[in-house]
Amino acid sequence: MATDWTTRPADAAAHFARKLAVETDVSDVHAALESGAPGFVLLDSRSREAWDAGHVPGAVHLLGREVPERAPAELDRSVPVVTYCWGPGCNGATRAALALAQLGYRVREMLGGFEYWAREGLPVATADGGHRPAVDPLTAVSSVRCGC
Repeated sequence: MATDWTTRPADAAAHFARKLAVETDVSDVHAALESGAPGFVLLDSRSREAWDAGHVPGAVHLLGREVPERAPAELDRSVPVVTYCWGPGCNGATRAALALAQLGYRVREMLGGFEYWAREGLPVATADGGHRPAVDPLTAVSSVRCGC
């Protein structure tokens, strides 16, 4: 099957602009958190067991299915929210982001989720403290930077 190249550049540009308006990546979230003034709340929508096993330092925990009921009491609507769940094979962060958007929050989803956070060797908080996992060379070769 041949690739369809009939999409107009303006349509492609509009599509990618819409994606960038609602998505962010692990690297950008990490840089924002490291700045000390990220300008958003980072929300982990995974289970309590997953949270306890490891989460992004500074994130808040709010189980995805509880977002509609708990978010209004626990999150400030004036502060943007970035959601994450396990990883690219999970749509929990997408569902949490949708629920937040429907409640009137400005929201983005962190691409790659906690899986890519850990695979890139970024700090992980656990119930027992914290650690920094080894970098997975398939996702973040230590001697090569994405440059994006």
